[in-house]
Amino acid sequence: MTGLTKRLGQHKLMMLSGSIIAAMVIIAIFAPFLAPNDPNLVDLALKLQGPSTQYPLGTDHLGRCILSRLLFGTQASLGVAVVVMGLTVLISVPLGIYAGYRGGWFDAVFMRICEVLLAFPSFLLALALIGFLGPSLINLILAMVIVQWVFYARVIRGMVLSAKKRNFVLSAQISGTSPLKIITRHIFPTVITQVIVLIFMDIGGVILTISGLSFLGLGIQPPNPEWGMMINDSKPFFRNYPELMLYPGIMIFLIVVAFNLFGEALRDALDLKME
Repeated sequence: MTGLTKRLGQHKLMMLSGSIIAAMVIIAIFAPFLAPNDPNLVDLALKLQGPSTQYPLGTDHLGRCILSRLLFGTQASLGVAVVVMGLTVLISVPLGIYAGYRGGWFDAVFMRICEVLLAFPSFLLALALIGFLGPSLINLILAMVIVQWVFYARVIRGMVLSAKKRNFVLSAQISGTSPLKIITRHIFPTVITQVIVLIFMDIGGVILTISGLSFLGLGIQPPNPEWGMMINDSKPFFRNYPELMLYPGIMIFLIVVAFNLFGEALRDALDLKME
C-alpha cells in the first residue's frame, strides 16, 4: 500500500511539473503569436502604466508591454538552456564513454583536465569566461557549455566504469564482441537513460545561471527580453512598482522548480522500474 501511494504521488508530481514544462515550451514556441504587443516597442508616454486591455500586466519604465516581454523571455531563457544542454551532451557523452571504456593515458589526461576545471565554482568560471570573451549570446552559450561539459563527462565516465563490471558487458567481451558494438549496444543505452534524468534535474540550474549572468549584464543583451535582465532593469522602481521584479521572478521560480521536480520524479520512477 505504501509503495502504491508513493507511485501515485510520484505520478501526480510528474504530471504537474510536466504540465508546467509543456506550457513553458508552448509559450516559447508560440511567443510571437501569444504576445499582445511588440516586446521591444518603446513608448515613454505609457511608462509604468497599470494593467489594461492593451497591456494586461502593465508597462515597464520604457513603456514596453510586460506580458509580451515575459513571453519572449521564456523563449530566450528556455531556448538558450536547451541549446547549452544539447551541446553539452554532444561533447560530454562521447568523451565520457571513451575515457571510461578505454582507460589508460587518455583517461588520465581527461581526469586531470576535469579536476582543473572543476576546481573553480561553475558560476564564477562562467562569469570569468564571459568577462574575457565579452558579453554576447554566442559567448554566453560557449561559456556555459565549457562549464557544463566537464561535470557531465566525469559523471558519464563513472557510469561507464560501473557498466564495464556488469555481467552482460563481461560476457560480450569474452565472446569477442568488438568494443564499438559493446559501447553502442550495451553501455550507451545504460548511460543515456541516466543522462536524460541528469538533464532534467540540471536544466533548472542552467536557467538560473543564464538569468544571473543576464542580471549582471553579461548574458542576453538588450533590447532582447530576458527574465534576469528584466529584474535588473526593475531595481530602481522596486519600492513603488514591486510587480516589475515579481513577474519575471515568478517565471524563473516556476520553470526551475518544475524541471527539478520532474527530474526527481523521473529518477524515482526509473528506479522503481529497475527494481
